Amino acid sequence: MLLKTLSELNGASGAEKPIRDMLRQTLEPYVDRLFIDKMGNLIAEKNIQGVGPKVMLAAHMDEVALMITEITSDGFLKFEAVGGVDARILLAKAVKIGERKLNGVIGSKAIHLTKPAERQKALEIDQLYIDIGAKSKEEALRHVQLGDYAYFDTEYESFGRAHWKGKAMDDRVGCAVLTEILKKNYRFPLVGVFTVQEEVGLRGAKVAAFHVKPDFAIVLEGTVSGDMLDVEDQDWVTEIGKGPACSIMDNATLYAPALIRQLAALAKAKGIPLQFRRGNKGGNDAGVIHVSQAGIPTLAISVPCRYIHSFVSVVADKDIGATIDLIDVALRELPQSLPKTHSLS
Repeated sequence: MLLKTLSELNGASGAEKPIRDMLRQTLEPYVDRLFIDKMGNLIAEKNIQGVGPKVMLAAHMDEVALMITEITSDGFLKFEAVGGVDARILLAKAVKIGERKLNGVIGSKAIHLTKPAERQKALEIDQLYIDIGAKSKEEALRHVQLGDYAYFDTEYESFGRAHWKGKAMDDRVGCAVLTEILKKNYRFPLVGVFTVQEEVGLRGAKVAAFHVKPDFAIVLEGTVSGDMLDVEDQDWVTEIGKGPACSIMDNATLYAPALIRQLAALAKAKGIPLQFRRGNKGGNDAGVIHVSQAGIPTLAISVPCRYIHSFVSVVADKDIGATIDLIDVALRELPQSLPKTHSLS
């Protein structure tokens, strides 16, 4: 299964090669041209000489991870987060380190050795370390180097009613959706871009948008699902099982209402479930794509994911399928009406 393979591969910001290689091999029979730009984005072109507006679909390959920044005299590994990682979820998690996938466990001072006041505060990253079973710095250096990445050690599995759990759903689920769309055929020029370094500043998408120069863009993401215990209904940014989520506003983008209305009308007409992302925090590659060149009309469509940016996320099979259906319908209908959609009103 494509998403299982993507989820279990490791590819932090700046180290996306395993994801890129796998996607390149998968897509080769379905696209006219595949190439890698100077930033490391994988770009797939279909019908590039076709008539009509050029459409760009983007999904980022990178995942949040940890980077080894220090090795102590006792052989423990200190680290920093690459991307937005909540330190509260790290303690006692198993990780794989470096290309050799060395086993490690994230540890801290034992609770028996902490003072009562210390137990009232969440641990910070600088209070944590990775234990690889080494007894000295010299022994650890035989297996690990500064700058190595550490990844969550999570197996992709099904559970519940057609739900899937695994790491890096943000945004391997978007990569899976984009791959399925690129297997289909459309009459206009279509460019699929698997971007790098989204989690550390939308860097790959910025370069890709200037290179591709699209007339219209859709960003495919995995986004926060808030339908969880102890979260009030009004704070449910999206809900698992309610279909793909269309963004209205986030930290980086105000999305064009005309485009959103058209998308909602299409979804209703085709019987495809659609929800709206109710939060305005966070951001995605749309933030740099929509302000590229002279401005690019851009939508962001996301698959809801519980426990995003953690060692395991949860997605629903029906949401993934509905997202593919919605993007397919949008591509067959929206590009023809682009002259009407440049206005934000």
